Amino acid sequence: MAAHLVRRCSWLLRAATRLAPAMAPAGWPGLARAAHRTLASSAPSPSSHSSGSWSELLEKEAFTPFAENQEVDQLIEKATGPEELLRLLGSGHCLHQNRAALVLIRLCRLLSEKPEHKATLTQDARLQQLLHLINSQISTVWNGTLVKLLRSLYVLSLPTASRTLRSAEQEVRWRLRRLKYKQLAFLVESSATYMQEQGSQELLAELLVHLERRWAEIEDGRTVVAMMMKAGHLSESLMNRLEDKCLELVEQFGPDELRKVLVTLAAQNRRSVPVLRAISYHLVQKPFLLTKSILLDLAYAYGKLGFHQTQVFQRLAADLLPYMPSLTSSEVAHCTKSFAFLKWLNLPLFEAFTQHVLSRAQSITVPHLCNMLLAFARVNFRPGQDQFFSLVHKKLGAELEGLDLVLQVDVVWALCVLQQVRDVELHAVLRPEFQAQFLGSGSPKDQSTFQKLVHISATAQLEHPEYTGPLLPASALVPLLPALDGKVTPLQKDLQGALRGLLGTADRGSFTVATQYGWVLGECQCYPCPFHRKGSPLSLTVLTRLSCPSPDAEVLLDADGQFLPLRDFMAPHLVLPCGSQPLPTGAKRLAFLRWEFPNFNSRSKDLLGRFALARRHLLAAGFLLVDVPYYEWLELKSEWQKGAYLKDKMRKAVAEQLAK
Repeated sequence: MAAHLVRRCSWLLRAATRLAPAMAPAGWPGLARAAHRTLASSAPSPSSHSSGSWSELLEKEAFTPFAENQEVDQLIEKATGPEELLRLLGSGHCLHQNRAALVLIRLCRLLSEKPEHKATLTQDARLQQLLHLINSQISTVWNGTLVKLLRSLYVLSLPTASRTLRSAEQEVRWRLRRLKYKQLAFLVESSATYMQEQGSQELLAELLVHLERRWAEIEDGRTVVAMMMKAGHLSESLMNRLEDKCLELVEQFGPDELRKVLVTLAAQNRRSVPVLRAISYHLVQKPFLLTKSILLDLAYAYGKLGFHQTQVFQRLAADLLPYMPSLTSSEVAHCTKSFAFLKWLNLPLFEAFTQHVLSRAQSITVPHLCNMLLAFARVNFRPGQDQFFSLVHKKLGAELEGLDLVLQVDVVWALCVLQQVRDVELHAVLRPEFQAQFLGSGSPKDQSTFQKLVHISATAQLEHPEYTGPLLPASALVPLLPALDGKVTPLQKDLQGALRGLLGTADRGSFTVATQYGWVLGECQCYPCPFHRKGSPLSLTVLTRLSCPSPDAEVLLDADGQFLPLRDFMAPHLVLPCGSQPLPTGAKRLAFLRWEFPNFNSRSKDLLGRFALARRHLLAAGFLLVDVPYYEWLELKSEWQKGAYLKDKMRKAVAEQLAK
């Protein structure tokens, strides 16, 4: 490096000797003479040369090395094949300092375009000669070239014990503090995978530490986004720093950078609320032109992270509608699923999804149709066109039994939610040999699938009286008694307290009795109710939460308004039979259904599909229902208001039943 600097200074002084007489200011007459004396003291004696030959000698000494170097650089850059680069080793060209490394970098770039040459190249002796030359000059390679060189060595898949590879890694380790942040970021972005595969974890760990410590040096959004995508998952602390920097630079981001950040967070399952809020703000406030791919990725990321932002969803839905004709069936299925995860039911958009399916009825595949059916069931969206379900039944008729077992259950369960299931589809999943594959399994996935089978069986029993096929046996429902996790929501605790105040002491209630329909009931023994009107016998029921609504008490009243002990009377809705006496004439059961915030579609008072299914089952089982949604309960402040609210709800439920 020092020798190179001296040669450059010498060339500049010689150039100054020739230019000084013409360019020196009038007040500096000695500039040319001083420069000439400086060179004359170290130049050869002019006595052996004529004036013309002396000028030629200066020209040759000053410019020939530079011209030669420039020529080598051009040959390296213009090479179109590995052979042209390897030929430079034996052609007498000076490959000192950076040039040997530049040859290897260019060689790897060509190999990426023509990977078929890699096998023969690794056996070429000239490549080993080039690697040896690089190893001998590694300390003189410039920083930027050194970073690219190390990446190229990783691409060549050299042995772990390669001296050139280890020398380059060690040189990078020594220069870590001198390398620019962008050079470190480039090395991690391009080589992290190679480092993990080739046993260079120590160098990778040091790089990540330096990137984390020097995070304040990041000045542009591109570096932040690239680091989050390539290195964020490797270090939790680095990702935290990058998120802070993202908040600082998010105003500079365009729609593509915002998309990349959201997709990265979704891929890492990082629900960083400050970053999501900042990105949502800019998506709403700035008039970005969002392309089709960006809209689909945004919908996926928001759905995966479960982050709700009404204005963003409204814009996504509005901007997606013009692109509907150009979307593929796969894109429509994925987009429908994303909005279903968000619980965002935009009727024009979902109707457009339905029309898209009908317009491509011949080409749409069963998996895509199943995905859309499950998405519709989640948000309880029933298309207005009957042709949609006709298409579903037609497609499933021949292929239902060929689907994955879990998917078969999911599809039939979705049809039950949407009230479009047919007897043949019920029979397909309620066959004893089909049930046996999930009965008694200890895996959470199989238990969830069996829970859906219970709901399907309940649908067949309660909503399809003409169905004569098999049902789940009572013995299969006994293990369904859940082990409650003990988690109680504030609304559940508050509602149960208010109910206990109305029904009597707490020791007369039990909340661990499972019904044969897949929901869990509470069982209570109560005394006369002060708000009951004579002649309106009823039963009050409250379910505990099992992926469903949660009634919290059950009360049975006779025709005179007296509370009856529950365990003395027959309860056909329970898994384990109890009681021997039939219900008195005119007796009724009434269930309080507690609807929490997650039970509804986003920004809506419409229940999600599974909760609408639970409500229908309880109605069909003979219960009178009292809905207690969170948005009504939160408005009640005093205990008196809560008691009066429950009494009024009960009176309305009984009055509606009598009016029918």
